[in-house]
Amino acid sequence: MAPRRWIILAGAVVLTVAGLAVPGHAATRVEAPVATTSPVREVVESVVRLRLPLPGTGHPPECDWVSYLRFRHRNGPAESARADRILIAQPGVLEGAAAFDGVARNTIVEAAGKGRYVEFWALDRRSNCLEDNTGVRAGLAARDAHLAVDYYYRKKAVGGRTFAGYLSNDQVRFLQDVGIERTVRDQYELMRRELPDPAVRREKVLCGGHSLGGMVTGYFAVWDFDGNHSTTADAGYNQCSGYFALDSRIQAGGIGLERLVPSNVLPEEGTTPDLIRLGLELGIIPRTLSAPAVINAETMNLLAIAGLAARNDPDGESRLSSYIPAGFNQDTTYRLLFSKDYATFLRGTPTVRDFRFSNEAALGGLMDDNSVPLGFVQTSVGFFDGGRITDKDFPLPNDLAGLPPLEPLKRLVGTGKKAIPDEPGGPLYTWRNYDRVGAPDDPVHKGRDGKPFTTASDEVTDIGQLARSLAEHPLDFTEDYFPTRLVTDIALGDHEDAVHAGGIAANPTILLLAGEGVLPPPEPQEGVKQVVAPGYQHLDVLTAAAVQNGGRPERISVELAAFAAG
Repeated sequence: MAPRRWIILAGAVVLTVAGLAVPGHAATRVEAPVATTSPVREVVESVVRLRLPLPGTGHPPECDWVSYLRFRHRNGPAESARADRILIAQPGVLEGAAAFDGVARNTIVEAAGKGRYVEFWALDRRSNCLEDNTGVRAGLAARDAHLAVDYYYRKKAVGGRTFAGYLSNDQVRFLQDVGIERTVRDQYELMRRELPDPAVRREKVLCGGHSLGGMVTGYFAVWDFDGNHSTTADAGYNQCSGYFALDSRIQAGGIGLERLVPSNVLPEEGTTPDLIRLGLELGIIPRTLSAPAVINAETMNLLAIAGLAARNDPDGESRLSSYIPAGFNQDTTYRLLFSKDYATFLRGTPTVRDFRFSNEAALGGLMDDNSVPLGFVQTSVGFFDGGRITDKDFPLPNDLAGLPPLEPLKRLVGTGKKAIPDEPGGPLYTWRNYDRVGAPDDPVHKGRDGKPFTTASDEVTDIGQLARSLAEHPLDFTEDYFPTRLVTDIALGDHEDAVHAGGIAANPTILLLAGEGVLPPPEPQEGVKQVVAPGYQHLDVLTAAAVQNGGRPERISVELAAFAAG
């Protein structure tokens, strides 16, 4: 990119962040443009913040605001109410608004090709107000991921601000009250504020979400928002003209929830809502979905930093693993994610720091389905290149993955055959993007069974697009502080305002499913269209490239655009 364009982009980022950080005290709505290097130039993006104060005290003032990313076609109407359709999406577990970047852009372009101008609103949950993105924004403006590391790990100030550290359980006390009711009410109030005409909401809005967001949408559909259960104008299903689920279900319940979150987070049989509330109040139950390694605020932020490095300098050699100071969380996370087998895991060597990776290869190692053994964070972005590759047998050996008794576990760790670089201290491992798998220069790395680790038909997401989604937006791809209360509320059910049992069946539904996702396809239902995208992993339904291998159009956005065009 030309230097002048980088200067303009950096300036736009700074202006956008400044506009978001200090909205006027009297303001109730702030909208700012978002600069992007996405090649999908037909789509205009902005970030919208609305002041919707939380009841009570004890929360940061930033948490009196809710936010969403607004995507629309550059030739479409500037006023949302004049769009042909507005798709409003709830994120999944540990997920933020930026995760919808790819599917939003692709769907808007597809719909415009059908003569329909649609908007896509990617919601950020209330808990995202706690994130400090200062370091990532600084690294984006300067095109230097090391600035982000300096901010988060070396106490170096950015614009006079110093990182205060990741928040403890005691510091997020107010999240004990941020559950399903708060989440659906935030969406309802946002929709009423942005689209005040009930007829517009009823005729033009499609409500949906990814992963857990499908269950949140199910609750939204059956919720009564005015407290008078005999009236229905306020009911959730009357705010939507249809529903869409991205590798999820539209349901008011927790069926399949154990595949999306660690099982020890879910309440045991016989547990009552009062016991859960007491446990959260006392701090016995963690108020956010967190673990000592892999799943916590620091690790989620590390994904953004890895995306930033890959976005700024994709082919450059990654120095992040050595530049980030050693610590229990990151060292344990690396050990869990990059061990070749149980012997390597127990021995603790070689470590990820013993290998040389390009920035893209480092990101691929963290999120590709042939590398990371966590199904809910996997994408199909290509494969390692540049050196010897071997089978990865931790935590589930490839030879055992196909056994029927291990099928549930296989869904959790991901269906892709796992692989790992095998030359510590050797060559620079690079990344072969999704559209170069199977190319004439592909060495076709094979496992010990003699079969390729992957094929072109199993690769669907552009790693450059993934890096941009992780790093370029003022709202995160990940959610650093996911409220436990939201999961326990959905698992337990029995909410006094979730009364409109026919709300889900009241509107047409489309389920857009990943062929290799974490949830098995549901049984066919009347009024529910199911579309399965072969080769897709759980996140690919959000991140897949507009043009697939072989020149095929991207299946999820094509079907979603057709559903929106109606």
